[in-house]
Amino acid sequence: MSQREEKYRKYLNNLKEYESDIDEDLLALIVFHLGPAIYRADAEVVSCTNSIELDRVRENFLKKKLGLTQSDSTLDAAIKSVCSRMGDANRHKYRAVFYYMLTKIYQKEAVLGVEEVAV
Repeated sequence: MSQREEKYRKYLNNLKEYESDIDEDLLALIVFHLGPAIYRADAEVVSCTNSIELDRVRENFLKKKLGLTQSDSTLDAAIKSVCSRMGDANRHKYRAVFYYMLTKIYQKEAVLGVEEVAV
């Protein structure tokens, strides 16, 4: 099993805590697009207590990657909802899972070009 596949499996198991109907192709695509970030402990997770990190999620993922044009406050509310859903006690808010949940909230799977990606 490759390192990326191991990471994918870890994220899939984590995502099962929050979702019952998982689009595995979407998760695989997000893992693929995150590239080397999934191998760096600090980049692999999202810190919901770090406002700079949350701004980065809004600007780089929601606006640039997904192409969303809603107000910052609307996008921030979605980010906060994912933070809440994943729980305050959960220190391992994996970026791939976090991005998956945001993508599903905004139904932007097509923007990412969901297709089969080898894990």
